[in-house]
Amino acid sequence: MVGLIVRRFTELLLLLLGISFIVFMSMHIAPGDPASIIGGPTASKEDIEGIRENLGLNKPILVQYFDYLKGVVQGDFGFSFQTKEAVADALITRFPNTLSLAIASIIVAIVIGVTAGIISALKHNTWFDATATTVALAGISIPNFWLGAILILVFAVNLQWLPVGGLSSPMWTVEGMKELILPAITLGTGSAAMIARMSRSAMLEVIKADYVRTARAKGVKEKSVVMIHCLRNAMIPVITVIGLNFGFLLGGTIITEQVFAINGVGRLMIESIAARDFPMVQGGVLLVATLFVLVNLIVDIVYAFIDPRISYD
Repeated sequence: MVGLIVRRFTELLLLLLGISFIVFMSMHIAPGDPASIIGGPTASKEDIEGIRENLGLNKPILVQYFDYLKGVVQGDFGFSFQTKEAVADALITRFPNTLSLAIASIIVAIVIGVTAGIISALKHNTWFDATATTVALAGISIPNFWLGAILILVFAVNLQWLPVGGLSSPMWTVEGMKELILPAITLGTGSAAMIARMSRSAMLEVIKADYVRTARAKGVKEKSVVMIHCLRNAMIPVITVIGLNFGFLLGGTIITEQVFAINGVGRLMIESIAARDFPMVQGGVLLVATLFVLVNLIVDIVYAFIDPRISYD
């Protein structure tokens, strides 16, 4: 297990190095000059050159990249071109909202997905199974921005049951839960559909196993057969899907945060990309990439503990 963790951390560092290089080069190669955006339409060429010098944009691109890496190693992600705010402070301020949205979304996905998947497997080839499969396909196909807009129109505007948008309260408070319901459903629907399909497939495979037939032949109650013999083993592959989906949710909140006006990392990155704010975009991408790889590492470790047959040696 120690060898697994060491290997994964090494891979994490190499992956983050590659991601930082690709994002850095992409931002600098893409059209648009941040110095011109900061200077505005009335800025002279001398003003723009002065801004470029102050920001270090007049240096060779590889020199800029290595200067950036030196800062990252020291915990300095730079300062925003637009607001002059430290990138680390901006990300720390907005990350709790993104994390709250991702946690609420994965809870929605697990509750809906696992429940629907298990019932579909137990009622295989019935109307419920067909309906759940159809809904799962629809959930994967529906765009987040469309679903979010429909939920806002129905539950916030017409019925006025829930807030239209924003996230101003902690998720464990009543007001925070109300604010998270619509965005969590919007973001978690696609993951719920994938978890439902995986849960259904895993349960169908386990139900046909010999030890399940033996348990039923011995007179074990059906509830015990499902909960102890079937569900425990069927959840092993589902855990992997849940972990991967949580990583995707952390990095996929951009559209949902825009639709519901949530002041999170995703919305910050959209604003920073539009403003050509290189340090903020690079810091946001590194944060999301780091969290995604860490989630994968945790999933691998949990998987190995749950299923002793798994070996990473």
